[in-house]
Amino acid sequence: MKKDAAPVAQDRIVRRKLSDEVFDRLRAMMASGELPPGAPMPSERDLMERFGVGRPAVREALQHMHTMGLITISHGERSRVNELSADSVLSRVDDVARMLLSSEPEQLEHLKMARRMFECGLVRVAAQRATAKDIADLRDLVSRQRDQMGDASAFVTTDMAFHARIAAISENPILIATSQSLLRWLFHYHGLLLHWSGNEDVTLREHDHIIDLLEAHDDEAAVTAMQAHLDRSNTLYRHHH
Repeated sequence: MKKDAAPVAQDRIVRRKLSDEVFDRLRAMMASGELPPGAPMPSERDLMERFGVGRPAVREALQHMHTMGLITISHGERSRVNELSADSVLSRVDDVARMLLSSEPEQLEHLKMARRMFECGLVRVAAQRATAKDIADLRDLVSRQRDQMGDASAFVTTDMAFHARIAAISENPILIATSQSLLRWLFHYHGLLLHWSGNEDVTLREHDHIIDLLEAHDDEAAVTAMQAHLDRSNTLYRHHH
């Protein structure tokens, strides 16, 4: 590259808003432990003095942190630093995900594919690690589902719990939270209709079969069974027109 070459766009220095600088400083204080989870945030006046900025910059930075779920702003009380978890972070995008899925129907196919790949990975781990307690819990959930035939809402809620319980066997909070988010988006966003009627028996049989394979620690067969289960149930999801 020639030394006298013109600077490319990414080399240019862009003036940043003061509120962005305040946001970065506060986030660094959280990362360093100076502002740990549960701690009250410094007052607006303290932050103005510490960073040498006006109230608008401080308020905009705090609002941005609240929107991102990093702090909770309560009227009449000091703002507090939130305890972050994979679930709390992913749940922040629920509304945006539902809007995306509702406005762009083709995204539903992308979501179903993502869930299929994800669940097949989870069931493989579950087959390798399932304990007697895990198997007992899953059988209890299927028994509960069997009692809920005829109550579509309860049946679907327990169906979600069944898949979430398989994810929990991984003991990986990021996998568990991602699984729950995918299920929430698939089952709950506006405009989605579930046509479960007449398919409950098949669902229960497939769940029983998956549990048997988990109990036998047969990970390859468990993956195959989960693929077949999701491929069949995926045809039940339709957009409401």
